[in-house]
Amino acid sequence: MAHHFRSFLAAIALCLPMLAAQAAVDPALLRPLAGDDPDARIEAVARIAALASDDARKVLQALQDETLYATADGRVLVADDAGTLPDGAEGIVVNNRLRAAVAGALSGMALLSPDVAQRRAAAQALQGQAADPAQLPLLRKALLAEKEADIRATLQTLVAVADLQSEDAALRKAAVLGLADSGNPALRAPLQAMLERRPDGSHAEPDASLRAAAEATLRAIDSRVARAEFAGKLFYGISLGSVLLLAALGLAITFGLMGIINMAHGELLMIGAYTTYVCQTLFRQYLPGALDWYLLAALPAAFLVAFGVGVLLERTVIRWLYGRPLETLLATWGISLILMQLVRTVFGAQNVEVANPSWMAGGVTVLGSLVLSYNRIVIIAFAALVVAAVWLILNKTRLGLFVRAVMQNRRMADCVGVPTSRIDMMTFGLGSGIAGLGGVALSQLGNVGPDLGQAYIVDSFMVVVLGGVGQLAGTVIGAIGLGEVNKFLEPVAGAVLAKIGILVFIIIFIQRRPQGLFALKGRSVE
Repeated sequence: MAHHFRSFLAAIALCLPMLAAQAAVDPALLRPLAGDDPDARIEAVARIAALASDDARKVLQALQDETLYATADGRVLVADDAGTLPDGAEGIVVNNRLRAAVAGALSGMALLSPDVAQRRAAAQALQGQAADPAQLPLLRKALLAEKEADIRATLQTLVAVADLQSEDAALRKAAVLGLADSGNPALRAPLQAMLERRPDGSHAEPDASLRAAAEATLRAIDSRVARAEFAGKLFYGISLGSVLLLAALGLAITFGLMGIINMAHGELLMIGAYTTYVCQTLFRQYLPGALDWYLLAALPAAFLVAFGVGVLLERTVIRWLYGRPLETLLATWGISLILMQLVRTVFGAQNVEVANPSWMAGGVTVLGSLVLSYNRIVIIAFAALVVAAVWLILNKTRLGLFVRAVMQNRRMADCVGVPTSRIDMMTFGLGSGIAGLGGVALSQLGNVGPDLGQAYIVDSFMVVVLGGVGQLAGTVIGAIGLGEVNKFLEPVAGAVLAKIGILVFIIIFIQRRPQGLFALKGRSVE
């Protein structure tokens, strides 16, 4: 007798872990999961998810993993490693529809997480899925508890989209009116569906006033989307213009002020980018805790390395070719090939990855759907700082005074004691160093490879020639202008035709105005 009693207690102890998961879940909510009604099963999943408890999560996870069982008397049990199942218990069959509902419910339960980042990610994930009215109880519960404004806005949109499928016309109309302030283009589909006609000629939405409200909301959404697209093109045009400006600014000095056709300018950009990669590698190896700040070391390092390469080129090759543009073009083209092969030998032919620091990852959302990435915002600000620094150097320093004097009248500057040869070296080095800074910026937008500079050399020359040779303001306006025109033309004509159109425009413009947007004044014109 005692032996049988101990066996009975042991069996109960084994079953307790199995039954614990359901202790806080009403058996009446679990019972439909074992039934044959597919709609009732979907509704049961939504109601269980709305509990937002650990026990509810365990039940749904077991259903997803197909470790949920039903007994003959209607009990629903979770099978785990520590428990045993009663005789006759059978596994609950999960079809594709139920599996999708469970997956949505599990992701929706993250909306009630104490972690703000997890709630935001869950809301954004649900925003990209089709609205499910079964999730409404969970969404409403999350909306009532949410304090963050951006997550609340997302949840309000999700609730409104789900309400569009309600049988209550007043609720559907409130949902339609509530979506009028949204700029999400994905909302067009459910609203457009309300205006469609069935094969028999009747409207999908029988209420005429509701259809009128849906049309008004569609117009409001289209207007917001158009504004967001225009602002996006404007922003990315400025971003592209900033990249072109950083690539062309050094060339504006070496070509614009010195008259040197430097076909190796793109490789100086590449050197700045690879210097950034080396700094990142050193920080990863020796200062992993400060990896986010490797750019602070990369900026001066890239400038100094590119400056040194530029000075070396000027002292060994360029200085012997002043006044001989064709020979300079051929010599610098050969140097560009040598530099590319040198980089391939040292770093390999494959691209290398330069990761953005964590403070440059992500972006800020404006106008409802437009995301302005932090790395491009930083590059725009950096380009403005570099332009300001170059202007100060050329106009407010002794070096800048000497550079302008030598470029306007070399003989007179030499007569009054200006070291023209040294100024030539420093000017070329300055232009090369600025190209190195441009390479740092380019490394934050994509992978770095030996051919990086080849993609920007032609655009850089176009910017300098369009703006006016030797004119800093012209270089800025030319770069931003080309960036904007390119971004507005691409959606209409495609990337290749946009480039061709810009090139044709510049050729025609230079034919009409050879001096560019801004003409030089003084003896330099001669």
